[in-house]
Amino acid sequence: MGEKAISRRGALVGGGVAAAALVGLRPARAQGAPVRIGELNSYSRMAAFSVPYRNAMQLAADTINRAGGVMGGRPLEFIFRDDGATPGDAVRVAEDLLTRENVAFIAGTFLSNVGLAVADFANQRKRLFFATEPLSDAITMAQGNRYTWRLRPNTYMQTRMLTEAARGQTARRWGIVAPNYEYGQSAAANFKRLITQSIPGAQIVVEQYPALGRVDAGATVGALSQARPDAIFNVLFGPDLTAFVREGNTRGLFERRLVLSLLSGEPEYMIPLGDECPEGWIVTGYPWEQVDAPAHRAYVEAYRARFNETPRMGSLLGYVTVEVLANLLNKANSLDSEALVEALRDLRSDTVTGPVTMRGLDHQGTMGTWVGETVLRGRTGAMRNVRYVDGAEVMFPEAEVRAARPNA
Repeated sequence: MGEKAISRRGALVGGGVAAAALVGLRPARAQGAPVRIGELNSYSRMAAFSVPYRNAMQLAADTINRAGGVMGGRPLEFIFRDDGATPGDAVRVAEDLLTRENVAFIAGTFLSNVGLAVADFANQRKRLFFATEPLSDAITMAQGNRYTWRLRPNTYMQTRMLTEAARGQTARRWGIVAPNYEYGQSAAANFKRLITQSIPGAQIVVEQYPALGRVDAGATVGALSQARPDAIFNVLFGPDLTAFVREGNTRGLFERRLVLSLLSGEPEYMIPLGDECPEGWIVTGYPWEQVDAPAHRAYVEAYRARFNETPRMGSLLGYVTVEVLANLLNKANSLDSEALVEALRDLRSDTVTGPVTMRGLDHQGTMGTWVGETVLRGRTGAMRNVRYVDGAEVMFPEAEVRAARPNA
């Protein structure tokens, strides 16, 4: 679609309570006892993503409360806590939210290993955990449980989006670079499985797994260059991505090489690259300025007016999270964990990205994302040739889900 705005299918008639309120519903402010939801995330360590995420959650909650709240007039209230970016700290915070703060349920987390720990805790306590950002497949597959649901497209879904976008390419020799923890390992495993379906004969000739947040960019780029791959699959993000791109540009690693890169089109990771943003990478991301659906435009205008900045992927995820949770509470009309879990099963919500369904089979949401190519516009990176991929089109096959979750 290039420079043209993207009209997200379904968003023209959707948008949920929050989006409707943004464009002019008469206020009917919620008056009852608040519904308290505990939200834990890596606000200190992953601030570039999680702070815009928290901002948008508060924006959405305030908008819903002005329109009358949930469950017949109760305001939404989020209790935000830092999860310490470690499994042990996160479990302690989750326990504190449930016992001291008396929240109805918990939501959030960023890192996949942290999300898995909180999912196990939620299962033990038999309390709902609505995982928003952690992308490991295990959360809804091998280690899935009754009480854990996930909104964002997982590593399998986003990797499949990229490998299908590479269909027709001729690159056969591939290098992989990914952070050495659950998310990176999961993405790499999915890539090995999926790339041959799009490029028959593709083979992995080099793999690099630097520690999260401690990438030795010189050594990583050197190892990749020495193997002389035709193409690279990158899973690094945040400061690791910035260091990797800078060193790769300096040493010519990306010249005449196809690169598929998870998350690299998201503003929180693209903006720090500045004019070092490489061109022509095929990425998943969020080209907010090209999404032209009315509900999305209203959300962007409200976000910019309140926070004086453009939205990030974290912003979008935070806003959609609240839309889905508000819909859940209205459907369940109860804070009982079992009632909430049952109400989530195949729950369909209208959001600023269009319809999202929480698939009952594996507790995975159908929220999608955008796929396109990186391009440098002035001194800033952007995306071109963009299309939205509905998560429902790239989910795990049902037979695999049943094998991984025999009791689902």
